[in-house]
Amino acid sequence: MLGLKQVYPGRYAPDTLLQFIANEGVTFSHCVPTILHMLLSSKAGESVDLSRCKMIIGGAAFPKGLAAAALARGMDVFTGYGMSETCPLLTIAHVREDLPDADAQAAERIKTGYTLPLVDLHTVDAEMLDVERDGKATGEIVVRAPWLTQGYLHNPDASEELWAGSYLHTGDIGTIDPRGMLTVTDRLKDVIKTGGEWVSSLELESVISQHPAVNEVAVIGVKDDKWGERPLAMIVLRAEHTATVDDIKQHVLRFAEEGHISKFAVPEQVRFVDSLARTSVGKLNKKAMREQLV
Repeated sequence: MLGLKQVYPGRYAPDTLLQFIANEGVTFSHCVPTILHMLLSSKAGESVDLSRCKMIIGGAAFPKGLAAAALARGMDVFTGYGMSETCPLLTIAHVREDLPDADAQAAERIKTGYTLPLVDLHTVDAEMLDVERDGKATGEIVVRAPWLTQGYLHNPDASEELWAGSYLHTGDIGTIDPRGMLTVTDRLKDVIKTGGEWVSSLELESVISQHPAVNEVAVIGVKDDKWGERPLAMIVLRAEHTATVDDIKQHVLRFAEEGHISKFAVPEQVRFVDSLARTSVGKLNKKAMREQLV
């Protein structure tokens, strides 16, 4: 519509994408965090100038450590949020110009963002009442907009559940701050209920991703006789880096002591693995990870 050059890469192979960026002058795209991680980790991309690239990251949580790595290469990265049922975009992050440093920039860019025009979005409790917009109170994200799906084909029960209370239920948990900035904190099915508190697996993953030895991380809840559930961290280390279980625990404990996360979030179990289970579109497959532990 704008008369701009478009490049269709086919299969999203990192080396091919890097060639297009270098040879075709690609300046704007979008992808899931896994693809961005592959671009930044590729040996073929070490000599590619990424400073002209603007990229919307969606489809899965955007870890702060990955955002920081992209910013260090000069990329303009930020989060967009939506789902197939919302066709797809609901919110997008806008980065303030008055942020003091790269750490604050990364923290702002991984937030889920502000609603698009015509999007009516709320965080609600079990009674469909709005929770406080203080950036702390969590609730399920429900939404209305003109372009949302009306239901699932041949599945009236699921369609009725999707639109309970006349809002589309995303299945995501989030907070909205006084500015109206949405932050998704977890999926309802992935939140870890431990000792009477909810621990966000996404928030814990973002904290762990900032350890210099961590290449990739996934956090899942595992059954615990005393606490109900406890977080378990599965970590892929960077090449030529080492870390111990205690190193990871102390790293997370520092964030807890500074008040960024609950002390209940410090994982008792940390496993170092060669790879993480993923879906066909590159998202972390936590269902498969939980089944592997049974």
